[in-house]
Amino acid sequence: MKFEIPEKNVRIVASEINIDVNSSFGKNINVELKGTFGLGKNSHIGGNSQILGNNVSFGSHLFTGSGLNIGGGGRQHPNANLTVGDRCSIYCNLINVCEEVSIGNDVGLSPEVTIITHGFWLSVLEGYPMLFAGVTIGNGVIVGYRSTILMGVSIADYCVLGAHSVVTKSLIKKGIYAGSPAKFIREIVPLSYEQRVLKMEEMITEYKKIAAYHSINPVIQLDYPRIQVNDFFVNAETLEFSGTEDRETDDFRDYIRKWGIRIHTDRPFVNCYSLD
Repeated sequence: MKFEIPEKNVRIVASEINIDVNSSFGKNINVELKGTFGLGKNSHIGGNSQILGNNVSFGSHLFTGSGLNIGGGGRQHPNANLTVGDRCSIYCNLINVCEEVSIGNDVGLSPEVTIITHGFWLSVLEGYPMLFAGVTIGNGVIVGYRSTILMGVSIADYCVLGAHSVVTKSLIKKGIYAGSPAKFIREIVPLSYEQRVLKMEEMITEYKKIAAYHSINPVIQLDYPRIQVNDFFVNAETLEFSGTEDRETDDFRDYIRKWGIRIHTDRPFVNCYSLD
């Protein structure tokens, strides 16, 4: 099968192509797969991206920046598969799919993160090492700028990796890690109810300055965890939402996602309106 957008120089070739509603593409994208390509609803693939391998599946509300490179050595292998869950953000990363890579929901790969699934060079008959093994990243993981994840590694749910980390062994429990090789730094301790209320009040106070800078004045009311912005309602803990959206509520959603509270609706975040 083939899917093309000639005016954007977008070309997708695969045995099966499944592109859900409200998905979009930047310019200069090349996808060549032996198997299936899947892209969930409300997703965007940034420009100047290349996706090669066997099967590649992205969930809903995906956002990738420009320069994504999926493939690398061994991409012609039957295990050259990538599965990405819902609500993930992936930037100018190199994801080698010589072996299978599985990424969970709500994962962030910061710019210039590299995932490697094979390593070899001189002859194994002379005693030199080689390893071909997949990578698994759990839900809610954030991988810091220019970090590297090596073959055979699994990362547990809700881990935080500092910038320039090198993950050589599996991270088996939630926490903050950093360094080369990546080591456990500390646990993540949830805020109390009172602390959450104060933190949300702080967010709203800071947002009002941003709104004024953007020359807007949305009406915001807090009854924690419920927040009303104009005629739009969100729950800061469950991430549920209802009501009527507009450009002001989009601006608010875009702001609080920078505090890790991501409310995904059918409308893109503000900085996604002018896609590459």
